[in-house]
Amino acid sequence: MNETRLGVKLGAEFLGTFGLVFGGCGSAIIAATFLSEDKVQLGIGFLGVAFAFGLTVLTGAYAFGHVSGGHFNPAVTVGLAIAKRFDWKGVLPYVVTQIVAATLAALVLFIIANGKPGFSAHESGFASNGYGAHSPGGYGLGAALVAEIVTTAAFVYVILGATDDRAPRGFAPIAIGLSLTLIHLVTIPVTNTSVNPARSIGVAWFAGSAALKQLWLFIVAPIIGAVIAGVSYGAITGARPAALDVGVANNPNIGTAPTPDE
Repeated sequence: MNETRLGVKLGAEFLGTFGLVFGGCGSAIIAATFLSEDKVQLGIGFLGVAFAFGLTVLTGAYAFGHVSGGHFNPAVTVGLAIAKRFDWKGVLPYVVTQIVAATLAALVLFIIANGKPGFSAHESGFASNGYGAHSPGGYGLGAALVAEIVTTAAFVYVILGATDDRAPRGFAPIAIGLSLTLIHLVTIPVTNTSVNPARSIGVAWFAGSAALKQLWLFIVAPIIGAVIAGVSYGAITGARPAALDVGVANNPNIGTAPTPDE
């Protein structure tokens, strides 16, 4: 088996993460609210934003998943490493690449959004995540913490399950993209939905001090959720660990007869 070079993997992670932040956060910043001259709402709203995030992951996973695994999210990278689906030596390069890509995507969005007179990234929130006064629905710290931990764990469970060698082949990006859509449908009013530290960090630079002060939660909570899923998936589902270079889900022996050496 020819191992894909790390630089190539990082390039794929960069493109996928850039697309996720540009498409998902861009839909929230530019297209969520759009009023006609008669004050008719023509924007895509919460539903549209939720589907934008799901579609960016779905299309990115199909486009780049075969190269890098299609993480596009530091929490996913950590969760997969804990579940023994990803080599720990690749975690730091992946996470740094994801954060850089998210920041550059946010910069491009910042330039585009400022093309409209009167736009303010600080006043608009710039698709940043928050709780309390910075939650779209006014939800507090405790609610935001629980929402982000639970939904990130659910997201990583879906990723681990959809890419398990026992799962139907070729459909994982659909399940993963739709699960992210569902998560956004539930939690946009609570935190503006993170489940992805890179996505939160990327836009927080431009949203200002309020977003930066609350950024810790959207780094810590998704990682906790990913750790929960990574630690428990194998025990819950009976997945068997194997060498990192064998099998999509590192379970190549499941469903096959044992060899004489086993």
